[in-house]
Amino acid sequence: MEDEKIVQLYWERREEAIPETAKKYGTYCGRIARNILGNAEDAEECVNDTYLQAWKAMPPHRPGVLSTFLGKITRNLSFNRYQWLRAEKRGGGELPLVLDELAEIVSGQEDVEREMDRRELLQLIQTFLNQLPKKKRSIFLCRYWYNDSVKAIAERWGMKETAVSMTLSRLRLQLREQLRERGFDQ
Repeated sequence: MEDEKIVQLYWERREEAIPETAKKYGTYCGRIARNILGNAEDAEECVNDTYLQAWKAMPPHRPGVLSTFLGKITRNLSFNRYQWLRAEKRGGGELPLVLDELAEIVSGQEDVEREMDRRELLQLIQTFLNQLPKKKRSIFLCRYWYNDSVKAIAERWGMKETAVSMTLSRLRLQLREQLRERGFDQ
């Protein structure tokens, strides 16, 4: 079913919206949640919560790109669940490694929001990503948006894990340099 029709089902408050969403985007949302949480049961719960949040958000919100809308909800719910699990000394997944890698670029995650204009930082990152060749941009997003493992990225692109790790390292260095040039020092 087309995204516009699925969104219309939400707007009409028709219950078929949720199974249609699950059919089209269940695997996509599940992958995001599993990569963050490292646990199929917790991931499934976040995906189900994604459908509930989508139901609550539409109307009044009409997403332009349904996949992005659902992916963002899933990520936010998964990060919240991850924090809760971590407080309970449980967890897993790729998130600790991903956060450690990005900590090299911007230190003090809590301080970033207080010290810098968040929108400017996001715009700089978007500009950086737009300048990258498609393959490098995809590798970066697979790691830092979808929280894919280095192994999964290597398999997807037919690369060795060391090559993926080196590519990610170089991209982080390039991003760090561009952020420094714009005054976003550590």
